[in-house]
Amino acid sequence: MTATRNVDRASKPAPDSLAARYRTVQERIERAARASGRTSSDIILVAVSKYTGLDQIRELVQLGHRDFGENHVQALVQRAAAMDEWFGRHKQLPILKPAAKDAQSPLRWHMIGRLQRNKARKAAELCRLIHSVDNARVAEEVQIAANKLGRTVDVLLQVNTSGEESKAGVAPAAVMHVLDMLDTMINVRVRGLMTMAAHDEAGHSTDPRATFSRLRELFQEAKRYAPVTEHFNILSMGMSDDYEIAIAEGSNLVRVGSAIFGAPTHVPDETEDEGDDDTE
Repeated sequence: MTATRNVDRASKPAPDSLAARYRTVQERIERAARASGRTSSDIILVAVSKYTGLDQIRELVQLGHRDFGENHVQALVQRAAAMDEWFGRHKQLPILKPAAKDAQSPLRWHMIGRLQRNKARKAAELCRLIHSVDNARVAEEVQIAANKLGRTVDVLLQVNTSGEESKAGVAPAAVMHVLDMLDTMINVRVRGLMTMAAHDEAGHSTDPRATFSRLRELFQEAKRYAPVTEHFNILSMGMSDDYEIAIAEGSNLVRVGSAIFGAPTHVPDETEDEGDDDTE
């Protein structure tokens, strides 16, 4: 019995370690998903790495995580290159072998901050999903970039359902109109909708349930809309302090930063205008 207890104790991550926080987030996602009639496999967890360093990103990768979100294209370019180099040197690690067979890097990068039009090409080149298309002009730049790259780029339409003036996103009343415009862009594929709850001065979300409920209604309405395809299946809402509420309201993609990585260990370069600090 003593040997068993020692093995169990050794297998548990240290309290307040990245591994422990990650496990806690996974467990809370699982409970919230089950309460809404789903499982954690139905929920995509994007780890927001804006305020952390490469060491923590690598540690999370070795725990099996693959989806990472960045607010700035410049940081995304640098981190993607660094991680590609790291994967090249460590591709024989058991945790990496299955994922590394088909790609240089098995990571899936997400652009979650506001996207400057002149950064669209790099975002289109590197990202699995661009979360922050909030107007037709940005979508047009993504279309131009994707066309030059000869590929289709997946995006989310950001909607301002909180009514907060400082928030980006199209107005709820304009969603169907913007979807009509995006439908004309051959190389842009709209995968769903995204929103964020309003936050107070302390950074806590305010009235998130109403914000998320409104987006769920728009999402359901859009799924019945003619221009929407079978690929329109992502409802993205929820961050560190409200992702369980978001899942209860139907979210299947959450963006979690501080609940996984803890206190900021990295100060990003804020010389770029893009990026919305509310994205985690």
